[in-house]
Amino acid sequence: MAASSPAGRVLTLCKQFYNCVRISSSIGVQSCPVNLIKCQSNILREKASLLAPPWSSPISFVGQYRAVHTTISRRGLEEFFDAPESWGESTVKSGAPWTAKQLRTKSNEDLHKLWYVLLKEKNMLLTLEQEAKRQRVQMPSPERLKKIDRSMIRLQTVVEEREIALRLLQTGQEKGRPGAWRQNVLGYHYWYRFKEYAIPWYMNRRYKRKKFYTPSFVQPHIRLRIEKYLRAKARKANLKKETLAKLKEKFPQMKVPAP
Repeated sequence: MAASSPAGRVLTLCKQFYNCVRISSSIGVQSCPVNLIKCQSNILREKASLLAPPWSSPISFVGQYRAVHTTISRRGLEEFFDAPESWGESTVKSGAPWTAKQLRTKSNEDLHKLWYVLLKEKNMLLTLEQEAKRQRVQMPSPERLKKIDRSMIRLQTVVEEREIALRLLQTGQEKGRPGAWRQNVLGYHYWYRFKEYAIPWYMNRRYKRKKFYTPSFVQPHIRLRIEKYLRAKARKANLKKETLAKLKEKFPQMKVPAP
């Protein structure tokens, strides 16, 4: 009876209209991300068509768009060991170490990436060396560690050369902190780095206590110290030669390293 009255009919129409509006709004919210993606792809396609030369083919961005960026998967602790196909091999093929001439042609970004590649390879070889010691077996191709060390030393040298060249252009100083070669009372030469003081040097008692000279009576002792150093160096070289000669006599098949 109430529904047949004019007020009941108006109330029923209002409820139906409200339900239709609610359903249409939910559909629009669900389709909003799809419309946003389509809009972004259209904008990118228009930009690419404007920037691309007229003779080039049209570019499609359907497969290049990603809502979530993901990185490649890592293997974890397996990267500290050599490749499985190299397990049990006595020798492993490896390339020559990087030379300074090759590294000078690389950009700073490439050198930065190469440093971490070499560091990762060195960690793997050190793990392999420790595992070989634990199992009391010969490490396959131990010369790879020397190649890695040489490459890293040369890479560091190239980076230092670039830093020195940049510093010479900016400040005119070769060292990061300016200084000079000085000699102490015992005759030793060392690099003295300059630093700022709150008071002048001729009024600074702490600076005056530093003696940058060698007395005359120390000169004979300097000559004796150099002679002692040269004798110790020659004795060490002779001991190394005798040890290699004994090993060569005991193991004729052994390869004698180059001097």
